Amino acid sequence: MANFLSSPGVSLNEIDNSLISPTPVQVGAAIVGPTVKGPKNIPIVVTSYSDYKSRFGGSLVSGSDSYTYLTSIAAYNYFENGGTSLLVARVVSGSYTPATSSVIGSNLDVTSASFALETISEGVIMNSAGTESPSGSLTNGTRDNIRWEITGANTGSGIFNVLIRRGDDRTNDKIILESFNNVNLDPNSSRYISRVIGDQVVEYDSTNNQVDITTGSFPNASRYVRVKDVVNTPDYLDADGVVSNASYTGSIPLNGSGSFSGATGDVKAGANFYENIDNNNTQGLVAANYNDMATLLANKDDYQFKVLMTPGLIDNLASHASPISSFITNAQNRGDNIYIVDPAEYSATLTAAVGKAQGRNSSYAAEYWPWVQVNDPETGKNVWVPASTVIGGVYAFNDRVSAPWFAPAGLNRGGLGGVLRAKYKLTQAQKDELYENNINPIATFPNAGVVVFGQKTLQKAATALDRVNVRRLLIELKGFIGQVADSIVFEQNTLTTRNKFLAVVNPYLDNIKQKQGLYAFKVVMDDTNNSPDVIDRNQLVGQIYIQPTKTAEFINLDFVVLPTGAEFPA
Repeated sequence: MANFLSSPGVSLNEIDNSLISPTPVQVGAAIVGPTVKGPKNIPIVVTSYSDYKSRFGGSLVSGSDSYTYLTSIAAYNYFENGGTSLLVARVVSGSYTPATSSVIGSNLDVTSASFALETISEGVIMNSAGTESPSGSLTNGTRDNIRWEITGANTGSGIFNVLIRRGDDRTNDKIILESFNNVNLDPNSSRYISRVIGDQVVEYDSTNNQVDITTGSFPNASRYVRVKDVVNTPDYLDADGVVSNASYTGSIPLNGSGSFSGATGDVKAGANFYENIDNNNTQGLVAANYNDMATLLANKDDYQFKVLMTPGLIDNLASHASPISSFITNAQNRGDNIYIVDPAEYSATLTAAVGKAQGRNSSYAAEYWPWVQVNDPETGKNVWVPASTVIGGVYAFNDRVSAPWFAPAGLNRGGLGGVLRAKYKLTQAQKDELYENNINPIATFPNAGVVVFGQKTLQKAATALDRVNVRRLLIELKGFIGQVADSIVFEQNTLTTRNKFLAVVNPYLDNIKQKQGLYAFKVVMDDTNNSPDVIDRNQLVGQIYIQPTKTAEFINLDFVVLPTGAEFPA
């Protein structure tokens, strides 16, 4: 209501309705494993499978055959079923380094470099240098590595263009991945090459468990290269637009193209793929290669995701159990994701899978069995993969057509359309044994194909949290309400602050209830739990009571045959 004056005038009032209701952060899933290319131990978010391939590659050649890492097959399956974002952390075995290339200046007397380009991706696959054919193709150029080209070089203005091309293109059929136009070598210019393309080296610091910028001043705008060793030409043009120092012109690069060399690191000889994964060789890696990323992804502030996959780690293999335990512990401590675990290797029996599951107890992890056969999206071959490779896609589909608090299982949301067959056609007794031991069966039905037919977590206690849909509901609720709570930290501990919190949280929970996630809820944040002594300790206390909806997993239908003339029950 306006505050009217005793005499004529204008009353100016402020009404603050600017509180913005935060929305849940949509972080999708995370995957840890080997990839064809990309920076090692640096988690990167991709938003489509084509985005994934451009950064991390598709298939690879090992020995005399082509293979696709389970990481890539899982990423394909996730996006194919509606996934929107995926955090990818590449792990490697051995030393991996980037490839480099020097860009020659136009000084005809001294063939010195104007600057160098270095690949962000690491491994010998980035080495594109080699003989160039008459058509301009490179002997060592592939779809996974790159080459560069300089065009429009002008010594009068000091500007030029940098093109990043795919390694397997040709002079008359260029595949340009990125273009950086009108750049220069003048560090005082807004078009300075390092500023435009980027020059930062980002590496994992295992000592402090964080990703650090070790060198460079400018963020990497290119997803393929960074700039280094620039021969600077400060204030290239004077106030009259004339070259300020005649020697500067020799630093401007020549028009032309070049390739990369010097990278190290390759897939382990004799790598075991698909059903041949064993305790000592999982796609050319050992289980210990996952340890750094298990440590890094414990950092909830920097890396946020709701589902985690590590296809290639198998719980029943002795050396794999340790990193799996670390990922489960991370999920429990973070409280914001569920980890999909593969209980046993391809050759293992149901008894072995069950035995391993009996040793795990967590509502933040879920296991699925048996292995399944899929068509490799990169090689076209039919290959055997552990269940975690396809379960991420089931979760993505479930969330797209329903919501995280629905069960990612059954004929409506648990169908595995991309799966050709499961290794075993489980009997009812086998499905019962698996489910009783907290392993979700992958069943085969005559007219429906292969289907996820269970949604238990690995929690042994018979509470609501022994189901995947309830655990994922709690992940959603804590994610959203946690953000609301963050927004009132350091605010006045008053009724107004409490009401602001309740004004956001109650409608949100009511919306979840309307969408079948809750039977009922109640939020208490008032004088009953915020007494004067609580307030004096600078605390604000709230209790959120919820009754999660349960799923109908056991349906009992009685068919009662009555004699002719009998009346039906009212």
